[in-house]
Amino acid sequence: MSDPLRRLDALVDDDTLPSPRIRQQLRVTAGLTQAEVSHAIGVKRVAVARWEAGLTKPHRGNRLKYAHFLRRLAEKYPAAAQEAPDED
Repeated sequence: MSDPLRRLDALVDDDTLPSPRIRQQLRVTAGLTQAEVSHAIGVKRVAVARWEAGLTKPHRGNRLKYAHFLRRLAEKYPAAAQEAPDED
Protein backbone atom coordinates (compact mmCIF):
# COMPACT_ATOMS: atom_id res chain seq x y z
CA MET A 1 0.00 0.00 0.00
CA SER A 2 1.37 3.42 -0.88
CA ASP A 3 2.11 6.02 1.78
CA PRO A 4 -0.78 8.33 0.74
CA LEU A 5 -3.23 5.45 1.17
CA ARG A 6 -1.79 4.62 4.59
CA ARG A 7 -2.18 8.24 5.62
CA LEU A 8 -5.80 8.18 4.48
CA ASP A 9 -6.44 4.95 6.40
CA ALA A 10 -4.83 6.48 9.47
CA LEU A 11 -7.15 9.47 9.28
CA VAL A 12 -10.17 7.21 9.27
CA ASP A 13 -8.89 4.79 11.89
CA ASP A 14 -7.41 7.36 14.25
CA ASP A 15 -10.60 9.31 14.75
CA THR A 16 -13.25 6.61 14.53
CA LEU A 17 -15.42 6.61 17.64
CA PRO A 18 -17.48 3.78 19.08
CA SER A 19 -21.19 4.26 19.67
CA PRO A 20 -22.19 6.71 22.40
CA ARG A 21 -23.32 3.80 24.56
CA ILE A 22 -19.87 2.15 24.35
CA ARG A 23 -18.15 5.48 25.09
CA GLN A 24 -20.05 5.73 28.35
CA GLN A 25 -19.55 2.04 29.21
CA LEU A 26 -15.79 2.37 28.78
CA ARG A 27 -15.59 5.47 30.97
CA VAL A 28 -17.77 4.00 33.72
CA THR A 29 -15.91 0.68 33.67
CA ALA A 30 -12.65 2.57 34.12
CA GLY A 31 -14.15 4.36 37.12
CA LEU A 32 -13.78 7.79 35.57
CA THR A 33 -16.12 10.74 35.76
CA GLN A 34 -17.07 12.91 32.82
CA ALA A 35 -15.19 15.73 34.53
CA GLU A 36 -11.98 13.67 34.64
CA VAL A 37 -12.28 12.79 30.96
CA SER A 38 -13.07 16.37 29.97
CA HIS A 39 -10.09 17.67 31.94
CA ALA A 40 -7.76 15.17 30.24
CA ILE A 41 -9.01 16.10 26.77
CA GLY A 42 -9.23 19.83 27.48
CA VAL A 43 -12.96 20.42 27.06
CA LYS A 44 -15.87 21.22 29.35
CA ARG A 45 -17.67 18.37 31.10
CA VAL A 46 -20.85 19.12 29.19
CA ALA A 47 -19.01 18.32 25.93
CA VAL A 48 -18.24 14.78 27.14
CA ALA A 49 -21.85 14.40 28.33
CA ARG A 50 -23.11 15.40 24.88
CA TRP A 51 -20.66 13.08 23.13
CA GLU A 52 -21.80 10.18 25.32
CA ALA A 53 -25.44 11.01 24.67
CA GLY A 54 -24.82 11.16 20.92
CA LEU A 55 -26.06 14.75 20.77
CA THR A 56 -22.84 16.15 19.33
CA LYS A 57 -19.55 14.90 17.95
CA PRO A 58 -16.13 16.21 18.94
CA HIS A 59 -14.29 18.47 16.51
CA ARG A 60 -11.27 17.01 14.71
CA GLY A 61 -8.55 17.74 17.30
CA ASN A 62 -10.67 16.68 20.23
CA ARG A 63 -12.00 13.69 18.31
CA LEU A 64 -8.45 12.41 17.80
CA LYS A 65 -7.69 12.72 21.52
CA TYR A 66 -11.04 11.22 22.53
CA ALA A 67 -10.72 8.32 20.07
CA HIS A 68 -7.20 7.58 21.34
CA PHE A 69 -8.44 7.64 24.93
CA LEU A 70 -11.35 5.30 24.11
CA ARG A 71 -9.08 2.89 22.22
CA ARG A 72 -6.78 2.66 25.23
CA LEU A 73 -9.74 1.97 27.52
CA ALA A 74 -11.04 -0.67 25.09
CA GLU A 75 -7.65 -2.39 25.19
CA LYS A 76 -7.72 -2.39 28.99
CA TYR A 77 -11.42 -3.31 29.30
CA PRO A 78 -12.34 -5.31 26.19
CA ALA A 79 -15.65 -6.55 27.65
CA ALA A 80 -16.84 -2.95 28.07
CA ALA A 81 -16.13 -2.29 24.40
CA GLN A 82 -18.71 -4.87 23.32
CA GLU A 83 -22.17 -3.72 22.26
CA ALA A 84 -24.67 -5.26 24.66
CA PRO A 85 -28.03 -6.41 23.31
CA ASP A 86 -30.92 -4.08 24.11
CA GLU A 87 -32.86 -5.13 27.17
CA ASP A 88 -36.59 -5.05 26.55
